[in-house]
Amino acid sequence: MTKTIDRPQSPSAFAALGLSESLLQALRDVGFEQPTPVQAEAIPVLLAGKDAIVQAHTGTGKTAAFALPILQRLVPNGSPQALVLTPTRELAMQVAEAIHRLGRHLDARVLALYGGQPIERQLRALRHPVDVIVGTPGRIMDHLRRETLHLDRIRTVILDEADEMLDMGFIEDIEWILERVPRERQTALFSATIPARIRELTRRYLREPVTIAIHPERVTVPQIRQFAYEVTPAAKVDALARILDYESPASAIIFVRTKVGADELAHRLQSLGYSAEAIHGDLSQAMRDRAMQRFRSGQVELLIATDVAARGLDIPAVSHVINFDIPGDPEAYVHRIGRTGRAGAPGIAITLVEPRERWLLRTIERAIGGRLTPRRIPTRDEIVRRQRELLGASLVEVIEQRDLAPGRMVVEQLLPYHDPSEIAAAAITLLLEERGIGPDRLSELASEDRPERGMVRLRLHLGRREGLRPGDIVGAIANEAGIPGNRVGQIEIGEHSAIVEVPAEVADRVVETLSRTRLRGHPVTVTRWTAAAR
Repeated sequence: MTKTIDRPQSPSAFAALGLSESLLQALRDVGFEQPTPVQAEAIPVLLAGKDAIVQAHTGTGKTAAFALPILQRLVPNGSPQALVLTPTRELAMQVAEAIHRLGRHLDARVLALYGGQPIERQLRALRHPVDVIVGTPGRIMDHLRRETLHLDRIRTVILDEADEMLDMGFIEDIEWILERVPRERQTALFSATIPARIRELTRRYLREPVTIAIHPERVTVPQIRQFAYEVTPAAKVDALARILDYESPASAIIFVRTKVGADELAHRLQSLGYSAEAIHGDLSQAMRDRAMQRFRSGQVELLIATDVAARGLDIPAVSHVINFDIPGDPEAYVHRIGRTGRAGAPGIAITLVEPRERWLLRTIERAIGGRLTPRRIPTRDEIVRRQRELLGASLVEVIEQRDLAPGRMVVEQLLPYHDPSEIAAAAITLLLEERGIGPDRLSELASEDRPERGMVRLRLHLGRREGLRPGDIVGAIANEAGIPGNRVGQIEIGEHSAIVEVPAEVADRVVETLSRTRLRGHPVTVTRWTAAAR
């Protein structure tokens, strides 16, 4: 039996798919409004206990398509009941987090097992009851050989990104694992392509599978300048603020993943002095119309939107599109950035990428046949210089293209009483304040900024010249010092040094651990950062 979908259909609501109220509440909590085509087709099949071959590209909602049926069919007994195999540790972490988030009202216990993490930590976790195991083939095999992981009660096996696992040489490992799980099980394979070797695997290990094929529309990219910034989760809003200060967009749409995220980001930006409005499906039509009117008229410069809210809206061309949350679907990425650079006008698209999301960035780049230019978060000094450059360019444009007679009249009235440079400086000050860059803002940008409350800064004596990236620092702190990556704050990487914010209570542990670590093949010297040391 094969179901093929060439274009996204109008899927039914999640409630019509037979999901429990606990799962529906979790979906509401994370802001999911409508199932994607792959979810609408795969969820009923998997809930019925059938095997499935699902051909769909990354980012089409595959994780929820298999996570929701797994969670609904759980009968907790202290042993793992579902096994999800992924090609990379980044994907394993993301899938485990998604299942945990969707199963929060069920108290589902999810554990990610992957290489690069101390195995002792995983051994401790395996001593406690676990419902769902998500892992890379190599680390799963390691635990099976050690007999620290037992799969004798597994009821569901998911092979995620199967073609990627084939390309990485994991097929034999997958077969080895499948031979060690109960034969009476449900097996589902998710893959962007189904090459012959994958087809052979399905013939051997799947029983009368239902085949579901989701074919996206052809992905094309307009001529837009596209940039990517790697940021840590804890420093994401601060990084966005710096980018906004540096770019000074005339108007921008900032895309987020959920309705809750749209409201939270809009409030954060408003508290920082930016003119921002959120728009999403929970707003009444009157509120959405009012927000759009304010954006079109220029009263609001930043529109924070979800993909669902942005569809079908009559939004004028904007100077910038910013993906605060990277889209999982290359097609969604193209639709988003198509809001800028219209009618031959220049456009800029900026995407913030967390270290664990690099695989999503690679997926988008493969789909569009190009690379997003990597950039680093601008420093305070760079922002100040940029603001001055933009102001200077604006003044030159006025001098060369505008009638200055009204301004000259004011200058002539003031000349008997004030120096010409003072008059010019006063006019520029007024202009800066109109742009929201008053003395307080310039002073804040130009001064040595302080870390967030409860955080301290550490200096690493390695930088860009040594190939250092934010993900290297986050990975070392998370894996070696045992501190969750989402607790790592702002990271700034210079030519030969880097600054990282960490919670004050673990700073000594981070210093001690990193001092014994090699990053990019180099030993690391770590000191506490002070303004004087900079």
